[in-house]
Amino acid sequence: MTGPETDAQFHFTDIKKYFNSFTLTGRLNCVLATCGGIALMVLHFKIRSKTLQL
Repeated sequence: MTGPETDAQFHFTDIKKYFNSFTLTGRLNCVLATCGGIALMVLHFKIRSKTLQL
């Protein structure tokens, strides 16, 4: 089993601090960034299709 003492061995810097697969916060940020990117793509194509139907 892993415990809280294992988190101390990972010292992330820069963007790795926010997007990593070792901590719960890092995994949550990866999920939110992926969902946000997909939502932006859907929004972009919805808006683009409305402007092309003039």
